Amino acid sequence: MEDHDAGAGAPEVGVSRGSPTPSGQASPSTGRYGRQVQPWSGNGQAGDTSHDHKGQNGPHQNGKPKKRRKRRRGRKVFARDETRPLAAGASVPAANEAPAARPPQPAAYAPPPSAPPRPGQGARTPPPLQELPVFAALDLGTNNCRLLVAVPTRHGQFRVIDAFSRIVRLGEGLTANGRLGDAAMDRAVEALKICGDKLRNRKVRKARLIATEACRTAANGIEFLERVEREAGLKLEIIDRQTEARLAVSGCGSLVERDTQGVVLFDIGGGSSEIALIDLTGQRSPRLANHIVSWTSLPVGVVSLAERFGGRTVTREIFGAMVEDVAMRLRAFDGRDRLSHLLASPKFHLLGTSGTVTTLAGVHLDLERYDRRRVDGLWMDRDSVDRMVEKLVGWDFQQRVANPCIGADRADLVLAGCAILEAIRAVWPSERLRVADRGLREGILSELMADDGVWRRGRA
Repeated sequence: MEDHDAGAGAPEVGVSRGSPTPSGQASPSTGRYGRQVQPWSGNGQAGDTSHDHKGQNGPHQNGKPKKRRKRRRGRKVFARDETRPLAAGASVPAANEAPAARPPQPAAYAPPPSAPPRPGQGARTPPPLQELPVFAALDLGTNNCRLLVAVPTRHGQFRVIDAFSRIVRLGEGLTANGRLGDAAMDRAVEALKICGDKLRNRKVRKARLIATEACRTAANGIEFLERVEREAGLKLEIIDRQTEARLAVSGCGSLVERDTQGVVLFDIGGGSSEIALIDLTGQRSPRLANHIVSWTSLPVGVVSLAERFGGRTVTREIFGAMVEDVAMRLRAFDGRDRLSHLLASPKFHLLGTSGTVTTLAGVHLDLERYDRRRVDGLWMDRDSVDRMVEKLVGWDFQQRVANPCIGADRADLVLAGCAILEAIRAVWPSERLRVADRGLREGILSELMADDGVWRRGRA
C-alpha cells in the first residue's frame, strides 16, 4: 500500500532514482531483506553507494542522434525555522525555544536566480551535489512510514534527494486491543527495511528516526521497536506529543506569510491530532514557535476514529457522531480561546498538514493523479471546503475508492479525517484554509541542518 505523499513513487517532485517505484517495490539498490544488519541509530553511516548517477541512453538507432534526457530537478523544500543545537535522536526544545523564521517562499519551487556578479566580482560556485552533507528524517506513524533524505542548499532551504512513503497501518486494531497486531508489525518492519537500506547506501551525516502515537500507546510498543532494531537495523525514538506538535510547526513554517496575525495549525494523524495556536499580533520574532500561545494533542486520529465508528459505510448520522466525539475532546482543551480576538480578522487562517487536507485539495482540484506541486501551499476558501466535505460524505465506499486522490488505501479513513477537520473548523471558524503537504519530516530536517550549522557556515 503506497501513500500519495511526495516521494512515494512520484518522480515529478524531484525524488532521486533511489525512490521506490509506483508499485511500492524497492529500487534495485535497496538490497535483500533477510540479512543481518547493524543497528543504525541516526548519527552513523553504513556504506557509500551513491544513487545520484545519471541515466545513460543506448547507442544511436537508424542513424538518428540520440536524444538527451532532461535532468530532473530535485525537489526543494523551504524550511523557515531554525533551532538551537539539537543532538540527533534527542527531544526538541520546549515550546518557548522556537526555530528562527525565514521569509515565506512558494513551496516546491526554487527561488529566482541571484543577480549576476559585477565586473571583478567572482561568482560563488555551489559545491557539487555529491559533496554536500546528507541528512535524513524518518517518521513511523499510526498509518504511514515515511522517509526523506535531503541536502542543504541556500540558507534555510534543502533539496530532497531520496524519499519513501508507504501506508503500513501500524495502529490497525490498536484501539480495540491496546497492542500492535502481528500483521501490522510485519508490514511496518518490511517498510522500515527498505528505509534502512536507503540510509545505509548513503553517507548520512545526521538523521532523526521517530515513532509517534501507535508506539507511544501500545503495550508492546517498546518490544516492537526492539524488533525493528534487530531486523531493520534502525533505532527509533518515541517522541512525546508536544515534540510532535513543534515539529509540525517547524515543517510548515514557510507557509505562514509575513502579514499573518494568527494561525491554527493542525496535523490530523492516524492515532492522534496535534493542534497549535499561533498569535503573531505582537512584535514578530524570527522564531515562529515563540508565538505558540497554546497547543494540544487529541488522542484521536483517522485510524482510531474509523475503527470505533466504521469507515466503509458512513451515514450522515455516523459522520455527525464522529464530529461530536472530536468536538467533546476539543471542549476540554483549556487553551482553545487564546485566539478568539483574531477569529474575525482576514489575516487569520487555518493551516492543515495531513492526508485528510491534501486529499480534500486533490478532490477540489479534480486531479487525475495526485500532484504535490499543485497541492502544497494551496488556499481553499470556506465554501470550497464545505463543498468537498459534503461531496465526500455523499459518496459511498466504492465512489471514494474510485477517486484517484483517495483510492483503496484511504477510502475507509478519509471521512474520519473530515470529521476531525469539521470539529476543528467549528471551534476556529476561518474563511481560509491553507493546505500543507509537509510536516514532521521537514521539521526534523530543518532542525538537524540548523543544529549542524550548514547554513551558518555558508557551505550550501
